Amino acid sequence: MSGQRPSKKRKSTADGEHYISTDGQNTTRPSAVYKPTKGRKHTVSIALPGSIIANAQTPDKKTALAGHIARACAVFCVDEIIVFDDGHAPTGPPEQGGYTAFTDPNFFLYHVLSYLETPPHLRRALFPIHPDLQTAGKLPSLDMPHHMRSDEDCEYREGITTRSSKGNDGKPGVFVDCGLQQDVFVPLVLEQNVRVTVQLPTHPQRASKQVVACNVVSPDLPREAAGYYWGYNIRQASSLSNVFTECPYDGGYDASIGTSERGLPVSSLADRTSDRSLQPNWQHLLVVFGGVAGLEVALANDQELRLAGVHDAAEVFDFWINLVPGQGSRTIRTEEAVWVGLACLSPFMEARNANT
Repeated sequence: MSGQRPSKKRKSTADGEHYISTDGQNTTRPSAVYKPTKGRKHTVSIALPGSIIANAQTPDKKTALAGHIARACAVFCVDEIIVFDDGHAPTGPPEQGGYTAFTDPNFFLYHVLSYLETPPHLRRALFPIHPDLQTAGKLPSLDMPHHMRSDEDCEYREGITTRSSKGNDGKPGVFVDCGLQQDVFVPLVLEQNVRVTVQLPTHPQRASKQVVACNVVSPDLPREAAGYYWGYNIRQASSLSNVFTECPYDGGYDASIGTSERGLPVSSLADRTSDRSLQPNWQHLLVVFGGVAGLEVALANDQELRLAGVHDAAEVFDFWINLVPGQGSRTIRTEEAVWVGLACLSPFMEARNANT
């Protein structure tokens, strides 16, 4: 609109192709860069049924739905995603050519989420051309801390083993493509085309063209030692009960939240006068979302839980929570519930981080 006044809150001036605000920030670049503060060993996991893919009608919509889930998990620093089979969508062998969205929605969701979590420079080597991923490359980037540009400086990187060789000391090892201009060498005998997390040295050699020697470390180390958000692990579970029984963390999930419109208001988690409040001392938090028919159908189709005498889905979880009391729409889609749920629970995650 001609004559519109510039914002008094944020004036900016042109500087070539860049715009510099009055506080000296380059406003053409994102300012919300993830900055680790201290290491954390606690984790946040979500679980959701792959049957939500069956509810999307076209291949593009199915892929976009997976992209919405991945974006929410990246924004809220989710450490693990579990795709479970709630028995609400039939499964079978892939279509001719290998496409699985219409025949095995659980695998399709797992496949696309795995692809999106992988740093872009590793995808071509780790993910052969597949019809499941035909349009996944067009989805918005997750741009997580481990999706690094070649000029970004960090002591940790994700890489892929390329060729075997020998180090300067004559010991065998392997070169690793970490997206850097320098060659990176690991003094370990590893197979080719294996994804690894490496810890790089901080001395000036990294700025040269010389070979950089580094160590392979656990993919959990960037989070545990330095506090980086290092993407999400992803696994499949054949049932709701297996979400719990196949937990990769020692001691399992010590705080679990089931989401349902029949649950208590999410505000109840903050009521410190109640024994139903979520205290900031959990180690492994799990938030489980239902599909079109809710978590009740997952319980009804879970033989292990039924044999154990569980008849109410609320009994499966430590907390049974309604994310949107008084919702105006009859239904909240699962991909919407993930965004809403993680936003509602974000203060509890921040409180836990502060209690590290």
